[in-house]
Amino acid sequence: MFTTIAATVIVLGILVFAHEFGHFLLAKLLKVRVQVFSLGFPPKLVGKKWGETEYRLSVLPLGGYVKLLGENPNEEVPPGMEAYSFMHHPLWHRALIVLAGPAFNLLFAVLALFLIFSFTGIPYLTTEVGGVKGGSPGELAGIRKGDVILTVEGRPVSRWEELSRAIQNRGEKPLTLTVKRDGQVFPVSLTPKRMETTNLFGEKVSVVIIGVSSSDRPQVEQVSIFRALKEGIVYTYRIIGLTVQSIYKLIVRDIPVDTLGGPILIAQMAGKQAQAGVTYLVHFMAILSVNLALLNLLPIPILDGGHLIFICFEALRGKPLPLKHREMAQAMGLMIILALMVLVFYQDIMRLLAPTP
Repeated sequence: MFTTIAATVIVLGILVFAHEFGHFLLAKLLKVRVQVFSLGFPPKLVGKKWGETEYRLSVLPLGGYVKLLGENPNEEVPPGMEAYSFMHHPLWHRALIVLAGPAFNLLFAVLALFLIFSFTGIPYLTTEVGGVKGGSPGELAGIRKGDVILTVEGRPVSRWEELSRAIQNRGEKPLTLTVKRDGQVFPVSLTPKRMETTNLFGEKVSVVIIGVSSSDRPQVEQVSIFRALKEGIVYTYRIIGLTVQSIYKLIVRDIPVDTLGGPILIAQMAGKQAQAGVTYLVHFMAILSVNLALLNLLPIPILDGGHLIFICFEALRGKPLPLKHREMAQAMGLMIILALMVLVFYQDIMRLLAPTP
C-alpha cells in the first residue's frame, strides 16, 4: 500500500509539475507576470511567495494551475501593469504560453525514454516462440514453445517485429522457416492462414498469421546517447499516434467506455510499475505524460485546447469573445469534465468490485 501511494504521488506530482512549469516558463520568458504556481487544487496547504509569484502546495493532488496577471478579460489590471498582463500580450504570445504545458509533457516523455534507453538500453522481443495456438499452421508444422525462428525464406530475422512483417508480406503463400531447438537447426515448411485475432485496442481483425506468439523474455540492445535520443523521439511519436487513435475510437464507440481509467487505476498501475522497478515506473510516466498532453489539447473550455479555441476566435473576430459567451462555454466545459470524472471514477470502482477471475 505504501509503495502504491508513494508511486502515485511521485508520478502525478512530476507530471503536473512538468505541465505547469511549461506554462510558467513561457510566461516568464514573454514577460507575463505569474501570480500563483500551484501543485494541486485548492484549498491551499502551504505557500511561499518569492518575488512576484506565490508557490503553493494544495490539498487536491489531481492537477495544478498557474495564475497569470490579466488572465481573465474582465480582470482589472493595475495601472502601469498592462505590459505584464496576459490579455494585453499578442495572440501568438498567449498561444505559446497555452501550448507550453502540453509541449513540456511531450518533452518530459522524450527525456524519460532517452534516460531509460541511455542507461538500460532498448528492449526488444526476440524470435523465441512463447506459445503456439492449437490447430494453427505453426502447431501443425511442429513448432513448439521455446523454439527460435532464425530465417524466413532464407532471410535472417532476429526480432519479433521482423518475423511478423515477413509473414505478413508473404501472405497466404507457403513458406519455409529455419528453426533452432535444443541446439539443433532444421527447416519447417508451412502455409500461413488468415485468422481472426484482436489488436491493441481489443478490436477483432483479420490477419495472416502462423499461430505463434512471442516469448515474454525481452532482450536489451545497448545504444549510444544519440541513438537513445532518436529512439526516445520515435517512441514518443508512436505513443502519440496510439493515444490519438484511442481517443478517436472512444469517441466513435469502437472501444467500450469500460476501458477508461481514472485516478484509482493510475494508482494501481503506478504501484505495480514501482514494484517492478524504476525503469518500468519511468516508462509508465512517459506514456501517462503523453496522454496528459493530448487530453489537455482537446477543444474543451477550461482545458488548454479550449483556451486555444478562444484565441482562434479572437484572431478571426479581431476582438475577444463576449464575456458571457466565454462564461457559458467554460460552464459547459466544466460540466463535461465533471461528467468524465464521474465516469472514470465509476469505471475504477466497478473494476475494484468486479470478482477476480
